[in-house]
Amino acid sequence: MSKLLSLSGGARRLIAILFLSIGALGLAGCGVNNIPTQEEQAKAAWSEVLNQYQRRSELIPNLVETVKGYAQQEKDVLTQVTQARANATSIKVDASTITDPEAFQKFQNAQAQLSGALGRLIAVAEAYPDLKSNQNFLALQAQIEGTENRIAVARRDYIEAVRVYNTELRTFPGVIWASTLYRGNRPLETFTISEQQMQVPQVKFN
Repeated sequence: MSKLLSLSGGARRLIAILFLSIGALGLAGCGVNNIPTQEEQAKAAWSEVLNQYQRRSELIPNLVETVKGYAQQEKDVLTQVTQARANATSIKVDASTITDPEAFQKFQNAQAQLSGALGRLIAVAEAYPDLKSNQNFLALQAQIEGTENRIAVARRDYIEAVRVYNTELRTFPGVIWASTLYRGNRPLETFTISEQQMQVPQVKFN
């Protein structure tokens, strides 16, 4: 102890920094950074889910107009899609949605409703040969199918990221950090509706 006291101020600072560095490395090795890291990964995956749903939403008005030009008598289906889209886009969604069970449930229900209405709209083409051979319709249908595939991938990535994060909060050593350093962190919400319910039915135009 006397030797340590006899060291110069600069030497003592150097030793203090060394001990702090070793301590920080020890904490990192114990997983202290896992919770914030995995939370950010889940938030990034959530952003991608929203991006893909937004892309689908932007395609729908053109699809509705194209179908309307060939099948105006399908007013009920057209109205259902338009209303479902309006409902889905009216729901406020941001990063806080994934920690709010009620808000998350409203979001996924609205998207499921839109998926169902959109599937019925695309299926209408089967009764209208001119429509299902229309190049604009075929292009939109292909874009929507591609977007549905990207939505499925984004959902899977988000579900996995949430699983990893939520598990970290409940298991050792993450549960220690969750109850001390990250007491404000809460489990994230995940999808409870199956991918099959969320996807537009596959309709092949031959």
